[in-house]
Amino acid sequence: MAEDDSSGRTRWARFAAVFGIGAIGAGVLMFGMSQGALAASFAVSGSSFKVSADTLTGEGFVQFGGIDAGSGQAHAVAVNGFRKATLDTFCQSVFLPGLPVVGDVTMRITAADVAGMQADNLVVNLTDLTGDLTLGNPQIGVDAGSLDKGPAGLKGQAGGFGLQADTATITGLHQIAWSTTAQTIKFTGMGLTVRTGRQECF
Repeated sequence: MAEDDSSGRTRWARFAAVFGIGAIGAGVLMFGMSQGALAASFAVSGSSFKVSADTLTGEGFVQFGGIDAGSGQAHAVAVNGFRKATLDTFCQSVFLPGLPVVGDVTMRITAADVAGMQADNLVVNLTDLTGDLTLGNPQIGVDAGSLDKGPAGLKGQAGGFGLQADTATITGLHQIAWSTTAQTIKFTGMGLTVRTGRQECF
């Protein structure tokens, strides 16, 4: 979710207006991603979404403060970038309240237990993150404009606070984000469900 890259974002609010067609389109998109065939980005127009995983294992980690405006509004976020990331027992959910005719709807994407979701050059603009974090060879308080361990070219504003590490492991990951982008995302054992009611990942 590079902050200035809004092209190709999947707008799930539009999916609400054409419910059936949107579900088919989402299924085709997720199938392509499960085959490792597509670059990927994910944003929800005007709404955040949730992601959980038993474990996230990342290489080339950077973090700095930024602004995400891709959802139609500006939000202060923590930008988290990984050159490579692997997530076990992956779940991502979008809650769409009060849709015409059907009411509240939750869309969930899940992946198989071990290494179910793998991504290259993953960037997440998030507002909330909980879990147990272990950093390998961390550098804390780096000028955000000089970060060089994350995805190529991903840096914050010069003079800002930055953090980077060779590796990052998060167990019990729960995060709330406004957008996600990656060079590639691959799902193994991917499942896509659309259900009425509130059935989020956490």
